Amino acid sequence: WHPRPRGQYRMKRSLPLIGSIGPWRGPAYKASRTMEVFSPADGSSIAEVEVAGAEEVDMAVAAAQAEFPAWSAATIKRRASIMLRFHALAEAHQGAIVESIMLENGKNRVEATGDFAKGMETVEWACSMPQLAQGKHLTVSSGVTCHEVKEPVGVVASIVPFNFPFMVPFWTLPIALVAGNCVILKPSEKVPMTMHLVADLLYEAGVPRGAFQIVQGTQDASNALCDHPGVQALTFVGSSRVAKLVHDRARAAGKKVIALGGAKNHLVAAPDRDLKMASSDIVASFAGCAGQRCMAASVLITIGDQPELLDNVVARAGKLGMGQEAGQVGPVIDAASRDRILDIVARAEKDGAEVLLDGRTANGRAGTWVGPTILKFPTSMAGHEALTAEIFGPVLSVVSVPTAAEALAIENSDPHGNAACIYTSSGATADFFSRRFNAAMVGVNIGVPVPREPFSFGGMEGSISKYGEHDITGEGALNFFTKVRKVTTKWTTTPDAPPDAANFGGTM
Repeated sequence: WHPRPRGQYRMKRSLPLIGSIGPWRGPAYKASRTMEVFSPADGSSIAEVEVAGAEEVDMAVAAAQAEFPAWSAATIKRRASIMLRFHALAEAHQGAIVESIMLENGKNRVEATGDFAKGMETVEWACSMPQLAQGKHLTVSSGVTCHEVKEPVGVVASIVPFNFPFMVPFWTLPIALVAGNCVILKPSEKVPMTMHLVADLLYEAGVPRGAFQIVQGTQDASNALCDHPGVQALTFVGSSRVAKLVHDRARAAGKKVIALGGAKNHLVAAPDRDLKMASSDIVASFAGCAGQRCMAASVLITIGDQPELLDNVVARAGKLGMGQEAGQVGPVIDAASRDRILDIVARAEKDGAEVLLDGRTANGRAGTWVGPTILKFPTSMAGHEALTAEIFGPVLSVVSVPTAAEALAIENSDPHGNAACIYTSSGATADFFSRRFNAAMVGVNIGVPVPREPFSFGGMEGSISKYGEHDITGEGALNFFTKVRKVTTKWTTTPDAPPDAANFGGTM
């Protein structure tokens, strides 16, 4: 399967040109500039992507506003049926989508398939929204009823990162569309291809071209979406620093905002952990997806010295090959990411960390590769950047402490508040940590504790992993992408009803 030619996708110097998509775009349109897209696996140029700005955002918002009355007037059952058709089309073209994810992001085949499958779970949840968005209805007084109606907010924008080209856009896209909103997606300029392909399937399923649009670009396009008065709500996923900037800018423009930031997730290993299960899960958690996910393990805290556990983790991680097939570690996204990871590892070693496993040797090949790396720190280095900053690579920092209280203190001192895990065979220990972790998503013997639908995804409120209202999936997203109208109705009275002092209707 290949996308139908329509001007936005054409050959230029033998490379596909990935452009913005919307009904505003005609044959005469030409972006002011383009930039190259590179394969992280071998460094080759794989496409050119247009770089849009405020002008394109203006046109996309105008098209969405023009489409909104008709799209929002369709019943939620009608919109859900379109999403159900999309689900079938996407399943039929899974192979092409997975190949696109592997090409532009570098994931191995299993991880790219997981990227697709997890996004499809949110599509499935969105298809159930007619049963979830009914609102409430209650007789509240004599002859008086109240009911609520969930209505779409209008034009919404979604700014997404490079690390999951399919899943993260589909955290928001299906829920926002089924709720009746018109969506403008701004993909990462590093991975513009996958959603460009998927757009055809959405249109084939019946989504109007004004209800879903793509604006390609960089910071200028993101800023324009934050500032545009015609955008009522905006979601963002990226680093904590940028998440706060986006949140503050969009809120200042009067928008609803969910901006998810970065993470520094802690794994705590109790002495009674299951050795085989814990070591296998720790490796998958920190090295999977090349560590480029906000749910990746970053710090392992052992309660007491646990040399057998560390030996097993190092041995398992050391056996992982580099590549894009099952069980292999893929590349990181680009040279800037690789160089930053390598610099942090080098500084940690210079400052006194012990390198238990050195993945820097994987760098001697085409592409941008970093192998699994494990650093062991003395407690005197507890404030080191490798233990406190998001690295976003396959690097695990290890520290040992004597007590559970000290392990908890390290995790609690981190401001990210995203995810944490306890490895133990004791229900009491699991309960102790799961109630006290400063994290919104907690795992017990699960190092990547992603909540599966119907449970929603998002960091702890008040932390630097989440700015704004609600979670980004599930019921949190349903509430975010709708506004609630409350209707109180009176047609008659009940003569023998007891007095109701709280009913001000018709009384003085």
